[in-house]
Amino acid sequence: MEGNREMSYGALGGLASISLNLNINSSLSSCVCFWHSMSDGGGGNGDGGGGGDSIHLGKISESGYKWRLVIAYDGTRYSDWCWQYQQTPPTIQCIVEKALTRVTKVEREDLHLVGASRTDTGVHAWGQVAHFLTPFNYDGLESIHAALNGLLPPDIRVREFSPASPEFHARFSAKSKIYHYKIYNDAVMDPFLRHNAYHSVYKLNTLAMREAAKHYIGKHDFSAFANASHNDRSPNPVKNVFRFDVIEMMVLVLMVNSLFAQGALLQLEVEGSGFLYRQVRNMVALLLQIGREAIPPDIVPRILATQDRKELAKYALSAPPHGLCLMSIKYNEEHLQIPSGCPKTSHGRHHSVRKCKLPFY
Repeated sequence: MEGNREMSYGALGGLASISLNLNINSSLSSCVCFWHSMSDGGGGNGDGGGGGDSIHLGKISESGYKWRLVIAYDGTRYSDWCWQYQQTPPTIQCIVEKALTRVTKVEREDLHLVGASRTDTGVHAWGQVAHFLTPFNYDGLESIHAALNGLLPPDIRVREFSPASPEFHARFSAKSKIYHYKIYNDAVMDPFLRHNAYHSVYKLNTLAMREAAKHYIGKHDFSAFANASHNDRSPNPVKNVFRFDVIEMMVLVLMVNSLFAQGALLQLEVEGSGFLYRQVRNMVALLLQIGREAIPPDIVPRILATQDRKELAKYALSAPPHGLCLMSIKYNEEHLQIPSGCPKTSHGRHHSVRKCKLPFY
């Protein structure tokens, strides 16, 4: 089979409970961040543990402490990562803000939660980034990290919790964003991938798709690949796409005590300085038509040149959202430096069994 091959796999995490003790009489730390004027919940089982991270009170009126979150979520049942506070239908921002207000005891309006990238309804994320503010500092982040995940529903998880420098901004400090779009290319859909991959019953020509994807690379006006949006935060249609790879993955399948590899999964990886509303899904949709050999690869530059969304509509509609995932966001390294006097980054906490609580039979 032509092209690069990679192995894909999943992981399961344990669930527990958490208690958080706050000591508001601790001394003031030297980690200080400034308030930003730009502003941009729910229950359920989650990770957790014991212990208590203490906090330090700061000068609320002049300065605050900034924190960075790396968030993963299954977007199947959510509206989107929305820039307004919206409870019905539920948004990722709404749920994360509710959980943050409970663990920090800070009002929602004072958190100033900012997300790096809006994901559309049904789109997933492994590396969404957000920042928020508190009027106090923490001695450690593991307990509050566990408490936050303990309040979030199981399809939303904070993967990383770290202090942020005053210069860091989840959206404006970003250098590039990486999206993956998964396509299951076989006659019968794998039921375990139904929420995370688009099913194409047409046998796709990956060589033609790679040839076409090369035309996306570079700085172009992507007006023809953008859907209209009443709250589009990126009105400039010129975007720089650094790479667009079509990769044939290897899926491990277990049947009748036998393990074998199956190459039915395609992964489209795109990295760019930014993307217009539904731009990635529209680019994928055109590649699907090219992979089906319904249209030639050189249709891409012709549609780009028109700068007209109606031209793309003649050949393809937007690809479904559930195959798309925001994988990671790259930042300037200097903006990721942890300020002095701040706690170290929390990646979660492993638990160990000191004494077996179950009897042997």
